[in-house]
Amino acid sequence: MTPPSLDSTQLYPPEPPRAPPTTRSARLLGCPQPLAAAYDVALLDLDGVLYLGPDPVPTAADALAAARGLGMRLAYVTNNASRSPAQVAERLCNQGVPAQAADVVTSAQAAARVLHERLPPGAAVLVVGTDALRREVAAVGLSVVGSADPQPAAVVQGYDPATTYAALAEATVAVRRGALWVGSNADPTVPSPRGLLPGNGALIAVVATGSGRQPVIAGKPEVALHAESVDRTGAQHPLVVGDRLDTDIRGAVRGGSASLLVLTGVTGPAELLSAHPVERPDYLARDLTGLLAAHLAVEPTRAGAGWRVECGGWEALAEDGVLSLRRSGSAQERPDGSVDALRVVCVAAWAAADAGAPVHRVELDATGAQALSGLGAPAFPGNLG
Repeated sequence: MTPPSLDSTQLYPPEPPRAPPTTRSARLLGCPQPLAAAYDVALLDLDGVLYLGPDPVPTAADALAAARGLGMRLAYVTNNASRSPAQVAERLCNQGVPAQAADVVTSAQAAARVLHERLPPGAAVLVVGTDALRREVAAVGLSVVGSADPQPAAVVQGYDPATTYAALAEATVAVRRGALWVGSNADPTVPSPRGLLPGNGALIAVVATGSGRQPVIAGKPEVALHAESVDRTGAQHPLVVGDRLDTDIRGAVRGGSASLLVLTGVTGPAELLSAHPVERPDYLARDLTGLLAAHLAVEPTRAGAGWRVECGGWEALAEDGVLSLRRSGSAQERPDGSVDALRVVCVAAWAAADAGAPVHRVELDATGAQALSGLGAPAFPGNLG
């Protein structure tokens, strides 16, 4: 991908100051211009962001086209090592998102990077995975083998629905003998039309049980895939965009990059309320149209023994373990007021948790319940445990 020819210091002003990853504060960042004009590259997750299983997210293609028009470059970053970048790009094109193989970064590439950094040229690597993973290992100058007999220096394991017991047994033998073991990712499940199915993490668990060891993981939330994405795109101010707190957002925090969580995939409002400090996004949006909008900063303030948060005509109060939401007369409600309502309850809950007084109950009046119901929050009212 070719960087924009315009002066990047004009297109992409520095990010707002950010807390170190281990001391994340309870807040959402503000950005006075559209995110697509403030960050040079979007590192986009796929499933849950651009598509849901076989179906595209309705707003995704148009939003990305508009973001590209504002100067943002787009990269597609996936934990799935089973498909090649060309295969991923073809699927995106079929869904109305123009993409080339060079725009795609996979955990197979990140795993190959880890192997290349740790092994001498030509070293034998036992590959348990698809041809896409084998090609990436060969591309970094390593020798691909199919069994433990040649005493491989390493084993690399990526998701492949055709993985056999025999392949897992060979990997176990090699790992027990001391081979370096790299997993492309550790996702325990993968989505399917029939529900969640075992993912690469489940297959890794078989080898871990048989060998008594644990692998080095290359994919999200570990830093190898993030570093691969930044290097391949030449990003100066990347924005990680995802739908999962434990992979996309945690990976962004570990990589020191800003993040946008969209609500089109796995994470819903209830999970956001209890997000661990290192899994809290910097920005929050309903979908990828959030790239096209300016974002208000959302910060908590002390209110007696609790915390008050206001944004876009909404006010949340977290006090004595109870979180409440109401309309505020201090500001005019913005077009997507439901997301502003979610912003204030999340920041209030985070502030309370950080102060050692976590929220145990959410109380919503009819207006608040209506605002959040469209974001998948019907279970908000009541005891949170």
